[in-house]
Amino acid sequence: MKTPIPMPVLSDTMKTGRLAAWNKQPGDHVRAGESLAVMESDKAVMDIEAFSDGFLSGPLAPTGTDIPVGSPIGYLCDTKEECREEAGAIHESPVGEKGTNPPPAAPAPEEGAAPPPPAPSETKPAVSGRQSETPPAASPYARGLAGDLGIPLDSLPPASDGLIHARAVLERALGTPPPDLTFAPPAHKRPPTAMESAIARNMEQSLRTPIFHLSTRVSFRTLSAATGPAKLSLTLLLCRAAALAIIHHPRINALWSKDGIYERERIDIGIAVDTGNGLVTPVLRDVGGRPLPEIAEDWRILKEMSLKGRLAPENYSGGTFYLSNLGMFQHVVSFDAILPASAGAILAVSGPDGKDGGNLLTLTCDHRTIYGAQAAAFMATLAGLIDNPAPWTGVRP
Repeated sequence: MKTPIPMPVLSDTMKTGRLAAWNKQPGDHVRAGESLAVMESDKAVMDIEAFSDGFLSGPLAPTGTDIPVGSPIGYLCDTKEECREEAGAIHESPVGEKGTNPPPAAPAPEEGAAPPPPAPSETKPAVSGRQSETPPAASPYARGLAGDLGIPLDSLPPASDGLIHARAVLERALGTPPPDLTFAPPAHKRPPTAMESAIARNMEQSLRTPIFHLSTRVSFRTLSAATGPAKLSLTLLLCRAAALAIIHHPRINALWSKDGIYERERIDIGIAVDTGNGLVTPVLRDVGGRPLPEIAEDWRILKEMSLKGRLAPENYSGGTFYLSNLGMFQHVVSFDAILPASAGAILAVSGPDGKDGGNLLTLTCDHRTIYGAQAAAFMATLAGLIDNPAPWTGVRP
């Protein structure tokens, strides 16, 4: 029996996945749990594992292409005899574009039957220059809508089925217009990676939230002195201090939603990490309720997974508060962070500004759940914990 291998879905927001590489080839014997291929999700690189023993069969989906979740990327056969590589690939170019499979040949007419009438010749208007290129494939509604709004179809991205739909036209009409590159220098355009696309979507969504900023200056001298004896990083200690401050000001941990305000019962803090290829935010769970050594070990594992691109959705989703620390860059004396969609606040930590070794902390808040006085009270509590870390770190000055 030939069973399809679907493109897995790793999160509620995931619509497509991108294959980075195939680890097996058609005809190879595989065992249940063995890695068949490597895929790119929103934030990480994941293995696609075989769900049973068998033989890998084609056609295989191509690498470097966005494939809708649930679509077959290959097949598993019970025996090698029924496993053979099919010609072509599963995900071909969309219908109507160059590269599609030719239509099936019509059956031969029965003997004595009248021959079918010749197919009418396809007439094409005489055009010149760039107009001679094949127009982009689009749904009729999208084509008409784009014409009414004066939006060139060739400036819109196709969907996963290869067609431009009305949604892309409306998003362009309501969103930011494309940059004018008339007099720009030559450039090479490439499609964004899955991580770059996810970051862009998240940032656009976040900027629709009504926010305000509040800043305070603190000295990290005492807290930095505790990092050595505590054998913990400054980022981790800041994370713990923020969690303890949230315990006193739980409104900072709340989230606005159209169906109500979520008052979370646990403090899960996401920490921004630069992997060199993009930004990820691994989430530490229950930062306010677990022992520091236990949290530190979790953070060590999460950082290692981040740098290797091996975070799973449960490792980077659902933070209730976020921390972005640029304190290691001494020339960055001030910045504010964009608020993630799952949180009500994010804390940005800058480098020292030369004034008594002080660092500027800036809190970005969702004004629908957090008000100015509440944010100010939280920052005062946080500053007090940073100034006096001995009671909660166990390290005496």
